[in-house]
Amino acid sequence: MTERRISAQQLGLAMGLAVADEKALFKWLLASFLFGKPIQQSVAERAYRVLVEQHGLDSPARLARCSQQELVLLLGQAHYVRYDISTADRLLKLSRKLLAEYDGSVIAICRQSSDQHDFAMRLLAFEGIGPKTVEIFMREAEVGLYGQS
Repeated sequence: MTERRISAQQLGLAMGLAVADEKALFKWLLASFLFGKPIQQSVAERAYRVLVEQHGLDSPARLARCSQQELVLLLGQAHYVRYDISTADRLLKLSRKLLAEYDGSVIAICRQSSDQHDFAMRLLAFEGIGPKTVEIFMREAEVGLYGQS
C-alpha cells in the first residue's frame, strides 16, 4: 500500500515557493524534514500543521526559541511519537545552524552555493537532513530557487 505524497500546494506553499519567498521556503524545508522521516505521511502532515499553523513556528528564530521538551510535546499532539525526541533535537539544531551560518535564510544557502549540487550538499550538512529530505524539498523548491525543474 502506497501512501499519498504531500505537496507544497496542499500546505498552501506552492505560490511562495514559485517566487522563492523566504517564509514559504523555510516552511517547506520544515515540512520536507518531517516528511523525509520513516513515519506515516499523515502523521508528518499533522506534525507540520501543529508546529506551523497552530503554534506559529514558521521561522528559524521562532523554532529555535522552543525547548526540546516543548517540541516533543507538540510532536506528541500530532501523534508523532516514534522519533519525537530525536526529531525535536534535530529541529532545534536545524534552526540554530540556519540562524548561525545563513542568517536564518534558505535563500542565503542558495546564494552561497555554487550550483544545485552544492546547495544539496549544504542541506545534507544539517543534522537530520538526508537524501530523502533533500529530494522532497527540491521537488518543489527548485523552480523558485533555480528557475527550472
